Amino acid sequence: MIRLLFALLSLSVIAPPVSAQESPRYVTKTIHDPNGIGKFYLGREIAHVMGHQGAEWLERPERADEEKPDLMVDALGLKPNDRVADIGAGTGYISWRMATKVGTNGVVYAVEIQQEMLDLLNKNMASRGVKTVQPVLGTITDPKLPTNTVDLVIMVDVYHEFSHPFEMMQGIAKALKPGGRVVFVEYRAEDQAVPIKAVHKMSVAQVKKEASVVGLEWVETKNVLPWQHMIFCRKPLPK
Repeated sequence: MIRLLFALLSLSVIAPPVSAQESPRYVTKTIHDPNGIGKFYLGREIAHVMGHQGAEWLERPERADEEKPDLMVDALGLKPNDRVADIGAGTGYISWRMATKVGTNGVVYAVEIQQEMLDLLNKNMASRGVKTVQPVLGTITDPKLPTNTVDLVIMVDVYHEFSHPFEMMQGIAKALKPGGRVVFVEYRAEDQAVPIKAVHKMSVAQVKKEASVVGLEWVETKNVLPWQHMIFCRKPLPK
């Protein structure tokens, strides 16, 4: 289970410092969940991020049963020639699966803020012969995606770790084509049976609230995965 090692992995990751000049959208607290960074956005504490030291965990064999990645990618409804983005792509576990759907004329932007992860991703794509996955080194505030070009953005178990979710979502919304979709894949906070720590879960209501701040509209929620929900939002079409 991907989040059960976070208590150990986060010890080797330095959380982004919270500036005294931080946006008023964020609140910091000295007393907080030890699995969070003490920074809150719209009532939600932001979780510690997984570092590249945990890369092997992303490729563990049991992940296929725990997360059903092939079913997840099938549920996206991708088409040949689509331009899609995998934010927090890690080792490319989801990226290469998306590449098989968009075809040789499509593009998968694999966005990471750690160059070490992108180095591992590049090796994995080369070993699989995947040529349509383009690595992108983003920042904690900007995914560095081209404007108005992306058909779909997916974030698998990573959005709740963004240290600057408002700024990142602004960048994502800017990158989407009108009508383009964002898919939040998050562990279900509504389900106490999901064996994941609270700060590493999100509810549908919380995702809707945070997406709406940057003008995205909720479309649907798919509950086809064992522990995660897939929450689809959309950039509105021009009126």
